[in-house]
Amino acid sequence: MQITVEFFGIPRARAGVTRTMVEGGCLGEVLGCLVQRFPALAEQCIDGEHLRPGYTANLGGNCFVSDPTTPLNDGDTLLLLNLDAGG
Repeated sequence: MQITVEFFGIPRARAGVTRTMVEGGCLGEVLGCLVQRFPALAEQCIDGEHLRPGYTANLGGNCFVSDPTTPLNDGDTLLLLNLDAGG
């Protein structure tokens, strides 16, 4: 499944891009793909298939998710940000 990931705050600085597309059927798979594509995210934002403390993901602008088993659907948008992004 194709998932759009948008980066904000520190994750954007670490990834060096504002958005990317990855394959994954659940949050953990997407996070794992992101670490492979952007190793700098592993240094501060992502630990394997889990978000490090101080970071969160928002699914479609509707709800915050952190459980790596959270299912994702083809075409979903995932926002990755640090908890203090935006003030």
